[in-house]
Amino acid sequence: MTFYPGFRLSCPRFRVRRVRLGLGLGLLAIGAAFPPPALASSLAPSTQRMIERLQTLAETSSGETDVFFPGRAVADLEAQLAAATSLNQSLPLRIPYAQALLNDGHSTAALEQIQIFGRDFARSGASMDRQQIAELLQLKALCEFRLGEQANCLANHNADSCLLPLAGGAIHLDQTGSRAAIATYKQVLAQAPSPYAAWMLNLAHMTVGEYPEKVPERWRVPPEVFASDFPLPRFYDVAMAHGVAVDDLSGGVVMDDFDRDGDLDLMASAWGPYGQLRYFTNDGGGTFTERTGEAGLQGLTGGLNLIHGDYNNDGFVDVLILRGAWRGEEGRIPNSLLRNDGDGTFTDVTETAGLLSFHPTQTATWFDYDGDGWLDIFIGNESLEGNTEADPCELYRNNGDGTFTNLAATSGVDVVDWIKAVTAGDYNNDGRPDLYLSSLTGANRLLRNDGPVDPARPERGHRFTDVAAAAGVTEPGRSFPCWFFDYDNDGWLDILVTGYSIRNAGDVLADLLQSPHRGEEARLYRNRGDGTFAEVSAATGLDRILHTMGSNFGDIDNDGWLDFYVGTGDPNLGTVIPNLMFRNDAGRRFQDVTTAGGFGQLQKGHAIAFGDLNHDGQPDIYSVVGGAFAGDHYPNQLFANPGFDHAWLKLRLHGQTSNRLGVGSRILVTVDTPAGPRSIHRVVTSGGTFGSNPLTETIIGLGDATAIKEVAIRWAGSDHRQTLTDLQLNRIYRITEAAGADVVASPPAFEWQREDNGATGGHRHGHFH
Repeated sequence: MTFYPGFRLSCPRFRVRRVRLGLGLGLLAIGAAFPPPALASSLAPSTQRMIERLQTLAETSSGETDVFFPGRAVADLEAQLAAATSLNQSLPLRIPYAQALLNDGHSTAALEQIQIFGRDFARSGASMDRQQIAELLQLKALCEFRLGEQANCLANHNADSCLLPLAGGAIHLDQTGSRAAIATYKQVLAQAPSPYAAWMLNLAHMTVGEYPEKVPERWRVPPEVFASDFPLPRFYDVAMAHGVAVDDLSGGVVMDDFDRDGDLDLMASAWGPYGQLRYFTNDGGGTFTERTGEAGLQGLTGGLNLIHGDYNNDGFVDVLILRGAWRGEEGRIPNSLLRNDGDGTFTDVTETAGLLSFHPTQTATWFDYDGDGWLDIFIGNESLEGNTEADPCELYRNNGDGTFTNLAATSGVDVVDWIKAVTAGDYNNDGRPDLYLSSLTGANRLLRNDGPVDPARPERGHRFTDVAAAAGVTEPGRSFPCWFFDYDNDGWLDILVTGYSIRNAGDVLADLLQSPHRGEEARLYRNRGDGTFAEVSAATGLDRILHTMGSNFGDIDNDGWLDFYVGTGDPNLGTVIPNLMFRNDAGRRFQDVTTAGGFGQLQKGHAIAFGDLNHDGQPDIYSVVGGAFAGDHYPNQLFANPGFDHAWLKLRLHGQTSNRLGVGSRILVTVDTPAGPRSIHRVVTSGGTFGSNPLTETIIGLGDATAIKEVAIRWAGSDHRQTLTDLQLNRIYRITEAAGADVVASPPAFEWQREDNGATGGHRHGHFH
């Protein structure tokens, strides 16, 4: 028998016998996410219909395969235990019940069930071998470790909390849970030694300030494995001080100027069936105000990811909420297209736009595939083995009148696979954007855009051809996020795709120690410029386990080279591994600067966005943090850029024939430097596949540039070529297609506020649920 199976991508979903006794514990706590009647009556009718549809789907979901639905597993197992009439019936339910309680955040109750199991098992007269004892102890230790996190990282949260290696304010004030976990992990290691138990023992010692000295030498992780490859200054988390530390589950984020007042705002989602979408306006001077209710968003729930684009070309960014991923047939939940009405409100126009469909997904991309000046949408759906019907991918052509038509089948992109990420980019520089699809169960796809199916009838769509095998970009076999970016600044888009398969966190430790492991590593593909790619992960230092969920890229030090940040983890509460930041060393290699920059969050990382929120010309980073189970919530983070002595340029594109925001347009900035002329390539894009950077403003780091020689733009769709001169360093310009550049007055920069990170300066933070 197995007491603690852990999360496995390849294993069958956890099933319990469904007993309908109500909504369960979790729903009672968070059911208030839906709007009260007075507020609901003020919503647009189409928005209200979507809210009612989401509520109905949540309440009528069978829950047979949805292990993540809050409270359901607990309620089902409680019912089965209540109905049990013998020890033989109740004993097999105790450990699944303890696991379900832990997943829902009831760590103390989970420990009590483990104790009851031990007592009843002894009464049964059965016996366990060493491995079974270790698995049972491992579950007990994880419950104790979680107790420590709940009493400290959550109840006394501060900017140091859960940052690897743990120090300062990250040291637990209440050490009860960690002390118990240390003792239990030592027992585990005595029964069945494993890299996973050793890793968790080291982390537990860190939480009480006893690492590395008190860790037994045999199990000690050398401190040098956490050292950064470059002395990056600390980026402090200021989310709490500025009111944007949303405490919820995994979700998406969009950073952009929604209200067109010159400040970048934030919209963040959470994936739970009652996880509320939240909207914060940047009011300047360091003040962020939540305007979720005023914006007409209260009651819109359940988004695991958000992507944005201006679908109606009115200059205001709109948002697509993506729902249903990981849930299989329970995930046939509609996405939402939110139209930005330009007056501080949003309207759900999914149905009238022709986008209402019911497929599990968390990934999509806006791109103008047919070059008509209107942004289209590709949605990567999840078809899981065992589903009663397929969930093919969708390609929605923008009809230019506020509606879309699905042309996936006509275009040859109605892919049936477990698609986890999709990104758009013109990899062969032919002026037509292509697609790259990441699959969790098979070969990845590079879909080359070959042009119109029928040039005389553009409404029939374009033909796409999968050229991944010929291009050499099908791996890894189990992958998650992916994106196009020009990491080596040669004018050709490269591809990064991260692996997503580990046995447990012990594989991550083995990778850090450069020992054998069974995890799936990342792949970096350098574009050769001839339609093929070279796999350069080892040469650039990225042949390692990233185990990524959220991800995005930006130039954190404004040196002109694109860096990236990944949010790591999986639904298993025992996957306690750090988020990772990589600095681009002039296109030669990527340096791990996680610990130096203060980015090593051990809680589950998800969507990430880069952008200059305080107008100092330096990109800050917003990170959505939280897992899949109801108990695995955590405050989101806002990492304030400490500033670098490098020049920068911000461009706000205004398309005329091209789409209004110039999405997909290519930018080439040529600058003078002390070493001579230098070229820097950028694309107007929201970045990675989980988290959306600003589209209304592209910030370009210029390093040690002394002057800008010229800026050349190749506008997406129209293919208009535009060259501008006489632009100045450290300025914002609005560039109109086929016209000119206008200087934009930058709002005054403001200083970030930072809370005391001392060991006694913890900040209690409430749960947003």
